[in-house]
Amino acid sequence: MNSQPRCWIIHPVFRKTPKNLQRDFERDLQSEIAEAQSLAKAINLKTTAFETSTVYNITPSTLLGKGACDSFREKLDATDEKPDVVIINFALSPVQQRNLEKTWGIKVIDRTGLILEIFGARAQTREGKIQVELAALQYQRSRLVKSWTHLERQRGGGGFMGGPGETQLEIDRRMIDDRIARLKLQLHEVKRTRDLARHKRERVPFPVVALVGYTNAGKSTLFNSLTKANVLAEDMVFATLDPTLRQLKLPSGRMIILSDTVGFIANLPTQLVAAFRATLEQVLDADVILHVRDVASDDLEAQREDVMNVLAELGLDYHTDPRIVEVWNKMDAISNPDHHITRHRDFNGSYIAISALSGDGLDRLLTLIDEKLSVHHKDYIFKISPENGKALAWLHRHAHVKKMTELQYGTVLKITARMEESAAARFEKLFKKELDGVV
Repeated sequence: MNSQPRCWIIHPVFRKTPKNLQRDFERDLQSEIAEAQSLAKAINLKTTAFETSTVYNITPSTLLGKGACDSFREKLDATDEKPDVVIINFALSPVQQRNLEKTWGIKVIDRTGLILEIFGARAQTREGKIQVELAALQYQRSRLVKSWTHLERQRGGGGFMGGPGETQLEIDRRMIDDRIARLKLQLHEVKRTRDLARHKRERVPFPVVALVGYTNAGKSTLFNSLTKANVLAEDMVFATLDPTLRQLKLPSGRMIILSDTVGFIANLPTQLVAAFRATLEQVLDADVILHVRDVASDDLEAQREDVMNVLAELGLDYHTDPRIVEVWNKMDAISNPDHHITRHRDFNGSYIAISALSGDGLDRLLTLIDEKLSVHHKDYIFKISPENGKALAWLHRHAHVKKMTELQYGTVLKITARMEESAAARFEKLFKKELDGVV
């Protein structure tokens, strides 16, 4: 039996934060260390050493300074338990990755490559697999410059696949480009199919409530607690990659569709943001957006900043969008909940404190969702014959029936129902004679 592959993790600590990494809330070092170890664990790597390396000025060729590179080489040479791979918890350029591998004589991957590996191992649906492969190929294409000497050979012959003198490097790059083009066509077809399914759901107008949040914040646990589903919910990063949809009945009787989405993470690779954009854009169509936050994390504010940045890339203004509700999860894991909320609260919109694990606060959350959805609802009065079972059943499925009164000795029912304007328009189209007026 093969032993568990080992890794070393090197985390750069910048004395002067690069412009592209500047943020409002600095990340907690211990949280960054724990997160990096969780990322490695997610693909079954055993972390045998974790090192921090102070970077005063970024070295273009290796990221780390010469002294640090030499020091790590000596440590790698001296250890009896050599790692199979060294992970740099930062995005490396292709040249930096190649030079570090040459200097240390060992495989090196960066944070982007590590996350891509996790996504590749976790994706289950056809769309998820296509998106991950597309992102991985785009990442690999940029790293063909680090390939080995056999890629420098020229290919002779007169075949139609590249003319005489074409290098192996050019062949590999063109093959990747062809595969990327095919994947984009497949993804377009999958997206078209999903859009058709979404339009079909819109004809049966159940409101959509989307869960978003930092990875491992408890979204899937909350999803399971609310829907009694069996979605993978473990204490690991990216436990959920593919969107999951379930129907859920609210206290008012209204049916909704609850959607669980991929978790966000600091410095999420741009290839993955682009590849999963089609999936994440479903959040934009949601009627309510629940941002699940891990209040027990020391990185609470920094994690929210990362989620806000990804949502901003999708065109969503976090502080002005009325659909957003902050769900403060894992309240059971902190000693003074009231003080914690007062100290960290910086959001003018709706928020609620819960524990998805224990179930505390879930009833209040469902009531809050009901209230958010009711903002755009009105009361309608319908006069319907008791024999018109289809119209009655439709109202009970798609509206909150508040009152039913018998008129004209049982030949007519007067029904007061609260529903969205779009649902009322749909009802009017299906049962024109039954709509009597608006209160």
